[in-house]
Amino acid sequence: MKAEGMRNSRFEVCRARLFPLLAGVLLLSAACSRPPARTETAAPEPSQIKVEVKPGGPIVLTTSAAEFQILPSGYIQASLLKDGQRLTLDEPGAGGSDVLVRDGKPVQFTLDLGAAKVQDSMGKLGRGKRLEIPARAQDPSASSVERTLQVEVYDAFPTLLLSSAAYKNAGTEDIHIDSVIEQQHKFDAGLAQKNAKPYDLWSYLGASYDWGKDDVVKLGRSFAQPNLMGAAVKGGYGGGIPVVAFWTGTVGEAVGHVETLPLTLSLPVEVGADGGVNAGVDIAANTTLKPGETYSTPRSFVAVYSGDFYEPLHLWSSVLQKEGWEIPKPSGEAYNVSWCGWGYEFNVTPAEMLGTVPKLKEFGIKWATLDDRWFDTYGDWNARSDTFPGDSIKKMTDDFHKQGLLVQLWWLPLGVEDGQGRWESHKYIVSKIAQEHPEWLILDKDGKHARMTRDLAALCPAVPEVQAYYKKLTEKFIGEWGFDGSKLDNIYSVPMCYNPAHHHKSPQDSVNAMADVYKTIFQTSRALKPESVTQSCPCGTPPSLAWLPFIDQAVTADPVGAVQVRRRIKMYKALLGPESAVYGDHVELSAMDRIGNNWREHGEDFASTIGAGGVVGTKFVWPDPGPKYKAVALTPEKEEHWKKWIGIYNQKMLSKGTFRNLYVYGYDTPEGYAIEKDGKMYYAFFAPSAGPWKGEVDLRGLRPGSYHVTDYDQGKDLGTVEATADAAPRLKTEFKDHLLLEVSR
Repeated sequence: MKAEGMRNSRFEVCRARLFPLLAGVLLLSAACSRPPARTETAAPEPSQIKVEVKPGGPIVLTTSAAEFQILPSGYIQASLLKDGQRLTLDEPGAGGSDVLVRDGKPVQFTLDLGAAKVQDSMGKLGRGKRLEIPARAQDPSASSVERTLQVEVYDAFPTLLLSSAAYKNAGTEDIHIDSVIEQQHKFDAGLAQKNAKPYDLWSYLGASYDWGKDDVVKLGRSFAQPNLMGAAVKGGYGGGIPVVAFWTGTVGEAVGHVETLPLTLSLPVEVGADGGVNAGVDIAANTTLKPGETYSTPRSFVAVYSGDFYEPLHLWSSVLQKEGWEIPKPSGEAYNVSWCGWGYEFNVTPAEMLGTVPKLKEFGIKWATLDDRWFDTYGDWNARSDTFPGDSIKKMTDDFHKQGLLVQLWWLPLGVEDGQGRWESHKYIVSKIAQEHPEWLILDKDGKHARMTRDLAALCPAVPEVQAYYKKLTEKFIGEWGFDGSKLDNIYSVPMCYNPAHHHKSPQDSVNAMADVYKTIFQTSRALKPESVTQSCPCGTPPSLAWLPFIDQAVTADPVGAVQVRRRIKMYKALLGPESAVYGDHVELSAMDRIGNNWREHGEDFASTIGAGGVVGTKFVWPDPGPKYKAVALTPEKEEHWKKWIGIYNQKMLSKGTFRNLYVYGYDTPEGYAIEKDGKMYYAFFAPSAGPWKGEVDLRGLRPGSYHVTDYDQGKDLGTVEATADAAPRLKTEFKDHLLLEVSR
């Protein structure tokens, strides 16, 4: 009997590929039943990718922008072809790119490159080349395992190589596979940057594993991180973007997987004893193959590029969109400024919410958000009788609407109180939904209620009745109570489900089906109010590919300071598109101090959100409710500052512009951002934390001609600059904190 565990990767990947295949068979059958068309169809143009099979190896695939060498060991070396140079971070060693772990022992394979089959490929990613390469185990005791490496490269994605492996039990006895490692690479910054140590690399790590951790990191000598993806992890986090990326000032490389399902695996990154950076895709298969059976891995990738983390994330998103991942156009209201009642914390009242209306209207703020703890219990989602008695919650939304304001409601799907666990907001009880439908709950391997974020039990999203329940809740919030959208908070992933009553084909079914619940919430909200705004916040971590396509507005998700605000806006612009709506979260989070286990929030850095192309937000309290809320109280000094910056935001609306990735994070100084809007270019530069910055800044991305430069923060005319076809104009400047420029003809 096969162990379950990560068997999902085989089952789910096969399922994802089977549906398009069946659709093709149905279309072929329908075509055969009709007379042949009289018009002639031109044959598709052949792929321009060059494949060279050298005796003894390597196999070399050359595209318009990259070269990929497949070595006999199985190592895949990626190089960027740019300006007549061949740039790479790959340092092939004795090992290969793929390793099978069987009964606790690694099994290496040697590719039979002479037997490689090369053929043209035409599919969702366009035209390209596909290779099948057989391999034999180096250890004779593992000779019963037959391995075939499949490689794909496409003209439309010339810097990307996809690979997967099929392992067949050609013997007469069962074979247990512990794990499979794909796209194993060793990176060395010294190959691209003279005198650099191997680990002198900036990196992007897409895992959701701990609140507040940086996902953009300069690697150090002892760096190691497992980067678990997919299912919930310790603390209730989980999900993540299955990409890890590394770059220098000239070249970068990334690895990950391109399946549209949130597969549970890891992308470990570790600096080795020799200083080299080891990375790969580690799949805990935990499956047993009977004679004749085959285990197929997900499609993993290696990408090579010039730039920073924006490039591989944008590339990854583009591939997933070709594979069926649909990114909706944001609601027009998603770009408007938002005020959040979280400044009043857990016990906010309708009077406190509505008391801010004069300031919201004065500042030009369009949204108000009713935040955490307006409800009685997680899972039931009824209004609290002490703070929102009777129908006061609906009356509150009506009053906001009468003032021309929109209202968003905070809630957390799938989490339910089951009398266990605890959170700072209130003592948990057993929710009615858990009492009435205990069969809906996710169970762990021991048959106990599995835990998700905030130490809550979880309803299984793969259960159709659960999906229907969240449709009804959305109809209540948007349709009956009148809210104009949802702030879905603490959104990570859910645990694997072992509840026998659900008849799952794999425990991974619960993780995969999380997308169905978020799709239901998003589509139901849109159907009730086309201009509704659904926001999902993976507090303190990167998002999950499971629910990312079902939002109007991303959020920088409890950033710890302005640096994270800017990085995360850039991340979401790469994932969701250069015109996507990315909420910069409360401006108060742009400066924070650690006090014991808590944080003191005292930020007022609107420039980091505006300059990077984000949507402005705040959580001030007003009128002054007393010393408890002193840190976020709207003082007369703050009023002037808030009014100025919200006015700048509403006037420029750079969040609706096109994000241009013209500056390389970690290597271009000062840190720079560029937005193109209405025929103008807007630049934002940020000084290092050490202090003021003095020097020249490049104004990149301009067509040849003369341009007028204005500091739109200070209202200063900075004269004209000249852009040529060969060089960007340089502006001599000195500034503290930030410099915001408008450049026009």
